[in-house]
Amino acid sequence: MLPMQITPIAYINSPYKQKFAIPRQPNLVREARGEIIFTKDFADPNCLRGIEQFSHLWLIFVFHETADKGWSPTVQPPRLGGRESIGVFATRSTFRPNPIGLSVVENLGWEQKGSSLILKVGGLDLLDGTPLIDIKPYVPYADLIANAKAGFAELAPGSDYELIFSNKAEQDLGELGTQYPDLKAFITSVLKQDPRPAWRKKDNDEKRYGMSLYDLNIKWRIEQKSILVLSICKESS
Repeated sequence: MLPMQITPIAYINSPYKQKFAIPRQPNLVREARGEIIFTKDFADPNCLRGIEQFSHLWLIFVFHETADKGWSPTVQPPRLGGRESIGVFATRSTFRPNPIGLSVVENLGWEQKGSSLILKVGGLDLLDGTPLIDIKPYVPYADLIANAKAGFAELAPGSDYELIFSNKAEQDLGELGTQYPDLKAFITSVLKQDPRPAWRKKDNDEKRYGMSLYDLNIKWRIEQKSILVLSICKESS
């Protein structure tokens, strides 16, 4: 079979500027909102006619940051502690023979700004700049399988850590809150997923972490059974 050529129809404008801290599945962090910016050839509002009838949408995209890193027949899923190998087609690993991903997001409506066509979505789990190759409506009667089994991924990820914002972080929120709606809830939902590498997930972790959301850098660390947000500041240019 000859190689196929696929043209991106749009790119994602996402609050996630780096892979670290992106939830491992969509809709785990509902506050994560982004925009789909259509390319010139597909910026025709007729392409979206009737899309308001659907509350959720499937996004088919390219893992553009890992596309050139190759693949392996087996991978080590974080849900299994990153130590047990299982077949690539039994996982949602980003390292695939064809670097294509699938994500379901909330449809928040669309608008046209000049020549730009923009579709707004929520519950996003995609890196900023991700190329989209297709959009399809989520149809519950076909897409929701009541008694489906999910193997090692049966339970939703997350932690029972208490989220604590330091006095400095609360002050930072007060100064930045008007620019970033629901910022505190967004940070809380992201950190509740415990974005650390699987091998570091322990209560006595003394490492100080940083993550980028929007153009902000958030510093945090683990303190026994809690996550302490230390500071929230603008990324240095």
